[in-house]
Amino acid sequence: MATSTSIAHVESESPLRHALGIVPGVLLLAAIGYAGKFLEHFFNTYAKSHHWTFPNIEYVLWAIIIGLLISNTVGVAKVFQAGVATYEFWLKLGIVLLGARFVLADVLKLGGISLALVVIEITVSLALMTFLGRLFKLKPKLISLLAIGSSICGVSAIIAAKGAIDADDEDASFAMAAILALGALALFTFPAIAHGLHMNDVSYGLWAGLGVDNTAEATAAGALYSDAAGKVAVLAKTARNAFIGFVVLAYAIYWAGQGKAEAVTNKAAFLWRKFPKFILGFLFMSLLVGFHAFSKDQVASLGNLSKWAFLLTFAGVGLGTNFRVMSRQGLRPFIVGALGEVLIAGLTLGLVVGTNRIWGL
Repeated sequence: MATSTSIAHVESESPLRHALGIVPGVLLLAAIGYAGKFLEHFFNTYAKSHHWTFPNIEYVLWAIIIGLLISNTVGVAKVFQAGVATYEFWLKLGIVLLGARFVLADVLKLGGISLALVVIEITVSLALMTFLGRLFKLKPKLISLLAIGSSICGVSAIIAAKGAIDADDEDASFAMAAILALGALALFTFPAIAHGLHMNDVSYGLWAGLGVDNTAEATAAGALYSDAAGKVAVLAKTARNAFIGFVVLAYAIYWAGQGKAEAVTNKAAFLWRKFPKFILGFLFMSLLVGFHAFSKDQVASLGNLSKWAFLLTFAGVGLGTNFRVMSRQGLRPFIVGALGEVLIAGLTLGLVVGTNRIWGL
């Protein structure tokens, strides 16, 4: 909660002071990202020159590991916190720029396959988390936040839903801690499972996009497998994110009907306010590429820029994950979250494997 307080304070200042306030943290993200690139190159080169058999650890994982080590040892100093918090901006920018690497036809083709799986994932996640939350006797609005977070886009969905259903700060904090901790574990478990099953890039990317909650972790989990899998993970996760307004609206209407949240007077305005606008940027960029608005060199440059934006994102994921802080949030939300996420991961894996065998992803 200290990070949120410091960010709110910075945002209340002048634009110049706000810009200067985020510079140290952004430089830290860039330094960690560059260190990740350096370590990947160094270890690969050293192993080859000495004829070692050494696993290729992608820069994505190095950046996350460095961030985790800093966050869970010395911690992130206050001077860096505002800048580190911008990692979600770099994530959205990276996704928009990534649209340059798709033509709209590819988006629509994969979207048609993934859309049905997205609807199934959302429906099952909402029902499963609600059932488990009631079984473990969690508070009703905490159950709603966990259900929304696990079905749509993790922390972003929880933040969007918190105000809509008038949930307590404590409930939102519990739900976000559970989702973040499980997302961090997915970075290590998803690629290992996929390698064991010899999944192809498209199948794994689709699974990562469906099975990992936070957009940042889903993007990272896909990129850890391969560049192609990372692109598919972003696309599948973007399809999930597009439903955030509808799901949050449904919960807002429900809690308003219970007399425990403010009534929604303009549904269209509510949907537009909650809809993640970067999805439109991604589609618009894909549309421009489809109409050959950019040369091949420009498309390549935009793709490289997206990688650098993601590099800042992955560094921020590590720096923003503090397991000691999460452990203080309570045990039951983690149990509910862990059980739900394992079941959801298994279900989505089965759906993707089955889809691949029938339609050949």
